[in-house]
Amino acid sequence: MSGKRSIFEEVGQAEAVKPVPQGGMIDAGRRGARGAIRVWLMVLFALVVVMIAVGGLTRLTDSGLSITEWKPVTGALPPMSEAHWMEEFDKYRAIPQYELVNKGMTLSEFQFIYWWEWGHRQLGRVIGLVWALGFFGFLLARQIPNGWSGRLLLLGALGGTQGAIGWWMVSSGLTGEMVAVASYRLATHLGLAFVILGVIAWFVFLLGREERELMQARRGREAKLYSLSTGLMHFVFLQILLGALVAGIDAGRSYTDWPLMAGGFLPPDMMELQPWWRNLFENAGTVQFIHRMSGYLLLAFAVVVWLRGRKSAHERTRGAFNAVFAVLLFQIALGIMTVLYIAPWHLAIAHQFVAVILWVLILRARFLSQYPRATSIRGT
Repeated sequence: MSGKRSIFEEVGQAEAVKPVPQGGMIDAGRRGARGAIRVWLMVLFALVVVMIAVGGLTRLTDSGLSITEWKPVTGALPPMSEAHWMEEFDKYRAIPQYELVNKGMTLSEFQFIYWWEWGHRQLGRVIGLVWALGFFGFLLARQIPNGWSGRLLLLGALGGTQGAIGWWMVSSGLTGEMVAVASYRLATHLGLAFVILGVIAWFVFLLGREERELMQARRGREAKLYSLSTGLMHFVFLQILLGALVAGIDAGRSYTDWPLMAGGFLPPDMMELQPWWRNLFENAGTVQFIHRMSGYLLLAFAVVVWLRGRKSAHERTRGAFNAVFAVLLFQIALGIMTVLYIAPWHLAIAHQFVAVILWVLILRARFLSQYPRATSIRGT
């Protein structure tokens, strides 16, 4: 029952005050600075991509073992005097790589490889700093959306783990008769880098659309296509790990003919190492053969996924799968060229960079399968 109204109240005054509509439960939570966090994640993504490229060049220049200690804090400062440089040089001259590969190296030659590895580690510190400043800045400002604190904290944990695995990788080349890092540890290091890239990319996709829009889009989820794209994602990840094994032992420079290997389908002496399982990691012919065969199988599966993606009811989803297939074909051609030209550094880095592009495109296609963007008759 309405209260008493004054006889002097103007007609229409009460009508002018209308109740403010209340949002639904989806809008009730803290939205946070979604746009700013998305930009911050894009910066992190770009830094990780650069980190992968620098890591590849560090490997190609045989610089990864030039720093023989892991000092996450004090190691940020390079040698500042000739005495300090000689101290670092003496540490390097005590490891097998110097004795077996670089014996007689001058101080200036050592400084060249040292700066590559120092830059690689320094970039890792920059990534950690950018993450910490962003995360704690948004946290203190209470600008992290509901449900996102744990996700963003996960990125920091993955980054810290990556640093530890990096040292675990380097330490494998400092003893015994090793002249490079263990290939399986290199594969682990690169694999985690791609996991981090994938997590960041997925978060960027999620933050690009409002929660209510995502919930509505999920009603149109294409389950079969999502399942196939998930399988393709795992297959490509396996191929990336196999590529890291090839790179770790320079297997790409061992057999430089295609489609045959040393004139035959199978490379010679595929199982010459004992025990037999060492051939899967250390035999150049075996490792490259597995990488090639996996690539052929990947192409066949990608054709199946692409044909299914073309049947999507959503134009953007179809376009996403077309992009995946086109880049995959380019990546295969680039891989063949890398082998035929004996893996020069520019082709090797390009092959690795295109793998990053392919990885993100697959994640985007998978995301659009899960959260399709509906288009009207006009195509908007």
